[in-house]
Amino acid sequence: EVQLVESGGGLVQPGGSLRLSCAASGFTFSSYSMSWVRQAPGKGLEWVSTISAGGAITRYVDSVKGRFTSSRDNAKNTLYLQMNSLKPEDTAVYYCAKRTSASAFGSSTDYRGQGTQVTVSS
Repeated sequence: EVQLVESGGGLVQPGGSLRLSCAASGFTFSSYSMSWVRQAPGKGLEWVSTISAGGAITRYVDSVKGRFTSSRDNAKNTLYLQMNSLKPEDTAVYYCAKRTSASAFGSSTDYRGQGTQVTVSS
């Protein structure tokens, strides 16, 4: 059974930082690209980033480029999202999601975790 468990969310002031983690189990983590997606209050799901299976390729939505960094530790079956210079508009529930191939391009997601809340407010 695929399981994805996010952690690391919380309340942070604008300009602050948070590091999200996603512990994966039930599949061969190192064989699949992974994504972070988010859902702001009253809005739909928004793709945030994708990292290839080996970690060499990362992609980001324009609104987080230069502020967020996705990484992974395949030995620990863990996905990370380092979020710096946080803005109020980054407030959302953040989910990690397993993709259907190793590539960071052209695949879709098939499993998603339960999410972790990130609130950016003074």
